[in-house]
Amino acid sequence: MENISIDTGSMDQRIARRLKGLRVEREWSLDELARRSMVSRATLSRLENAEVSPTAQVLGKLCSAYGLTMSRLMHMVEDEFAPLIRRDAQAVWIDPSVGFRRRSVSPPAQTLAGEMLECELDPGARISYDNPPRPGLEHYLLLIDGQLEVSVDGQAHALNPGDCLRYQLFGPSTFATSEHSGARYVLFML
Repeated sequence: MENISIDTGSMDQRIARRLKGLRVEREWSLDELARRSMVSRATLSRLENAEVSPTAQVLGKLCSAYGLTMSRLMHMVEDEFAPLIRRDAQAVWIDPSVGFRRRSVSPPAQTLAGEMLECELDPGARISYDNPPRPGLEHYLLLIDGQLEVSVDGQAHALNPGDCLRYQLFGPSTFATSEHSGARYVLFML
C-alpha cells in the first residue's frame, strides 16, 4: 500500500470532536464511558481534547461501547458519501504504534449496508479487540499478501495469500503477523 500524506492533526481533532459528541449524545460521563469501554478516564479525556492520537485498540474499545464499527466512526469524521471513490481520495488512517494502516476503500454510507477496507499490518504486529462493535457483524477477509493469523471467538485461523475467512463476530478477535512477514488484506463488513 502506498503512503499517502494526510493531515493527522486535523483527523485527530475531528475524531476527538466526534468521540465527545457520541458521549454527550448518550449523556454519559467520562467515568461511565470508562466503565463501558475499559479505557481509563484520563485517556478518554486526552482523546476528547485531541491531546493524543487514538490507537486502533482504543478506538475498537470505544466503538464497541458505542455499538459502531470503526469504519462507521471514521465515516462520521470523513467526507460525505460519493458513489465513486478514487484511490487518491480514499481516507487512510495510520496507527504507527502497532504498524497498522487502514484505507477506507468503500466507507459506510446511510443507504449502503456494507463497508470495505484495505488494511496493512507490519511484521510482528498484533491488534486485539475485546468485543465486536455490533454482535453478529459479518466479516469477509481476503488476504492479498503475506501471512496473517486471525483469532475469532478463541479459534485461530492461519491465512495465506488468496485465502478468504468468513465469520460473524460475537466475541474477541485478534489480528497478528509473524516477525518475518506482514500482511495486506481486504476486509468487507456487512
